[in-house]
Amino acid sequence: MIPESRLREQICLLAKSMYERGLTSGSTGNISARTEDGGLLVSPTGACFGRLDPARLSRFDAGGALIDGDLPTKEMPLHSAFYDTHSTVGAVVHLHSCHSVALSMMPDLDEDNFLPPLTPYGIMKLGKVKLLPFFLPGDAAIGQAVRGLAGKRTAVMLANHGPVVAGKDVEAACDAIEELEDTARLAMLTRGLNPRALTNDQVQALITKFDLE
Repeated sequence: MIPESRLREQICLLAKSMYERGLTSGSTGNISARTEDGGLLVSPTGACFGRLDPARLSRFDAGGALIDGDLPTKEMPLHSAFYDTHSTVGAVVHLHSCHSVALSMMPDLDEDNFLPPLTPYGIMKLGKVKLLPFFLPGDAAIGQAVRGLAGKRTAVMLANHGPVVAGKDVEAACDAIEELEDTARLAMLTRGLNPRALTNDQVQALITKFDLE
């Protein structure tokens, strides 16, 4: 695990990169990462991904108490749910990325497997993405819904809201949520065109080769 000073810089650098490429806008989205001592660094409430200040990130101790920095995102129940149900999670990212939100509004979606199997990489980085119903932003019920998955998913899609992805570290979590958005974009671009998706055998071969279960 990297030192806290470097982790602060990495969080802000990756957040700015996502903002500059249009993956989130305004003051939307939030990001958190586990520190060396078991605490958390979290993006503050109302903060813009393009202008995060490493020194002002919300800092929680290992017991969950805010000890430094600005007030955290209102989505803390969502972040806490992933950390509490996944012992290996080192970071959580939530975006309001356009194509994934658009896809969540479409009819006849598979709630248990939100993303269609269009490329190997969505499967390799995300597994099955659970589509959760609409909740008001900041509602503690979002965290309860994630806890109800009992640690079986590292990625969920909040309907009409945005994706949430957990990873072993902040770079892995950001890479995975970008893959989610890319796959959703492909799904929207090819919707109604009867695209040739991966077959069940091809998906199973990926799962076997890369030990995804």
